[in-house]
Amino acid sequence: MKIVIIDDHPIVRHGVERALNMEEDIEVTGTAASCPEGLEVLMTEKPDIALVDLKMPGGGGMELIRKAREFLPETRFIILTSYASHREVSEAVSENVEGYLLKEALPEELISAIRLVAGGRRYYDPEIMDSVMIREERDPLRELTRREIEILQSLAQGFNNRTIAEKLYISENTVKKHVCNLLDKLQLEDRTQAALFAFSRGLGKKEGELR
Repeated sequence: MKIVIIDDHPIVRHGVERALNMEEDIEVTGTAASCPEGLEVLMTEKPDIALVDLKMPGGGGMELIRKAREFLPETRFIILTSYASHREVSEAVSENVEGYLLKEALPEELISAIRLVAGGRRYYDPEIMDSVMIREERDPLRELTRREIEILQSLAQGFNNRTIAEKLYISENTVKKHVCNLLDKLQLEDRTQAALFAFSRGLGKKEGELR
């Protein structure tokens, strides 16, 4: 698979490139040190996966991803960053970014994450999820009905109310009521937090696995 690395730190770029090129099924076909350079490389290489830093010259990583999706709908993105605040992770989830990993991750974890994302899954570093989600001693999932769990899984996929209604053969109004109920039960503020919670509990499954 073709990989592009977009990061303004030379040591990170070269280290990640060296590690990935040791894998037979992975080839780094381009690198860039800024958002403008990144867009140019993406348009030229049209990679399967792009590894993107959050903070770079010429704009942020999320801005780059949004622009790139306009002309590269098949490319999947993994954010590779030194930190993970609740705001950044929430934004990544709301933009349906396929992966989020800390730079301190071992090469084996990065390679595993790349293969998962290439296979249609999402991968968010468990340590990141633990840091942004406050876990309670009780298991709040036990308070949800089966239908609410189905809707929670759909929220993790970024589906809107209409899509959820069509998938589950219920009305949009019913979906809205279920969303309100599960947010209240889980003591969450919005759909983005619900998606984060779902990822942290292993509910971020592929669309074909939702029932």
